[in-house]
Amino acid sequence: MKFETYGNCFVCGVNNPNGLQLSFEIDKERQTLKTTFVASPTFQGWDGIVHGGMIGTLLDEAMAKLVYELGYQAITASLEIKFKKPAPILEPLNVYGQITEVSKRLIRAKAHVAKEDGTILATGTSTFLKQSAK
Repeated sequence: MKFETYGNCFVCGVNNPNGLQLSFEIDKERQTLKTTFVASPTFQGWDGIVHGGMIGTLLDEAMAKLVYELGYQAITASLEIKFKKPAPILEPLNVYGQITEVSKRLIRAKAHVAKEDGTILATGTSTFLKQSAK
């Protein structure tokens, strides 16, 4: 299975008019990623708070996008999210991803969402399963 993108990803796709169209800073040597997202009221759950599903989407994308950009063909096998504090709408949220382990079949990554002052709002960990080219 070969993973390809035509720019339609909900989070990073530049061709998706309904998507977030986020751009990412990727450091291939350090195997890290960063982006910033400001949630409009469209993305809120409780009044003034970003919906937890959107936070999960940002964490998942930070890890999966990094795996992809580093050249791995892999799919998410597991995703764990821990919500620490509510994420406010209309404020910059920094999203960070990092590869923590690469083995023959698996890739492990971690990510977090933080306010501008560094307060961590949510963390995530994922395991990716490498796909063989067929």
